[in-house]
Amino acid sequence: MFLQFFTSLRDAQVPVTLREYLTLMEALDADLSDYSVENFYYLSRTSLVKDERNLDKFDRVFGTVFKGLENLLDAMEKAEIPEEWLKKLAEKYLSEEEKKQIEAMGWDKLMETLKKRLEEQKGRHQGGSKWIGTAGTSPFGAHGYNPEGVRIGQEKNRNNRAVKVWDKREFKDLDGNVELGIRNIKVALRRLRKFARTGAPDELDLDTTIRETANHGYLDVHMRPERRNAVKLLVFFDIGGSMDAHIEQVEELFSAAKSEFKHMEYFYFHNCLYEGVWKQNKRRFTDRTPTWDVLHKYPHDYKIVFVGDASMSPYEIMVPGGSVEHVNEEPGSVWLDRIIRTYPHAVWLNPVAQKHWDYSESTTIIKRIFANRMYPITIEGLEGAMKELTH
Repeated sequence: MFLQFFTSLRDAQVPVTLREYLTLMEALDADLSDYSVENFYYLSRTSLVKDERNLDKFDRVFGTVFKGLENLLDAMEKAEIPEEWLKKLAEKYLSEEEKKQIEAMGWDKLMETLKKRLEEQKGRHQGGSKWIGTAGTSPFGAHGYNPEGVRIGQEKNRNNRAVKVWDKREFKDLDGNVELGIRNIKVALRRLRKFARTGAPDELDLDTTIRETANHGYLDVHMRPERRNAVKLLVFFDIGGSMDAHIEQVEELFSAAKSEFKHMEYFYFHNCLYEGVWKQNKRRFTDRTPTWDVLHKYPHDYKIVFVGDASMSPYEIMVPGGSVEHVNEEPGSVWLDRIIRTYPHAVWLNPVAQKHWDYSESTTIIKRIFANRMYPITIEGLEGAMKELTH
């Protein structure tokens, strides 16, 4: 059973190693799961999953390999659970006298008796704590409550306490190919971190305070600057037109980035970068910042991120006067090239699904300008972009 679990995880491309599998076996030998299926789920997840992107894959494999654990009878017939697990689970709800009877009759006889009891109990059992029934505290049944129960004959979850917790798939949105929410964007952005202590000393340095207090014999309080992400980020957001379809996704990216990076600046542009960008869309025609000023103001150690669907006429990129909003003296490609030459670390994030990129000539052109450093806004895409920016 456990070997099948291990190989199934490997087949699902969850990167588990033999060493991790042996660690899980050692933990089981030490009774760390306490013969609880729920405990075993969390124990195996902790032992075998190193990256939260694989949590959903793990849940799906666990649910497949250990399918049927909700039904004690099916579990016994399939013999998928170690005998000691079932024995401990049964003994947990037996009196001392009943345990002695088990020792006298033997485990096989006990299982036969339990199976026969399951087959013979045709009628409904209401309440109580022993029989398989309803509205009671028995560990087996439905519509009742037991903190470690096995749900039988109930159409849905009621108390969120059944042991088959993996079917919830609470981490299904962490699959590497799904679109991101704010929380998941933050998880991916944290790949781009370089911590430093900068600013005013406004955080208590506990270790130094204890050490110096012990050395001097009196309270000697020491403060230190807060530890922050020192990476500096400059983001250009495409706004309007075809980007209206991606507003919610880009807003989530913007919100997550602002909370993750202390040093973050941003500007807006439309379709392609030209000689001017802006901070407020309602003043896009009256209050623009020259792109040359941006290039001169922000040092080359800033990480550059463009966010846009790259969907436009190729003339907007390659031809003077090609902009749909004004007569640009220089092609957009010239300004993009200046950005890339000024800032060594630059990527383009595209909210359009990657499988559609090849159908757009403008997307192909911009991807070429960025030397293929265009990434989809998924967990894997965003992590790939963050990895590129750290090179």
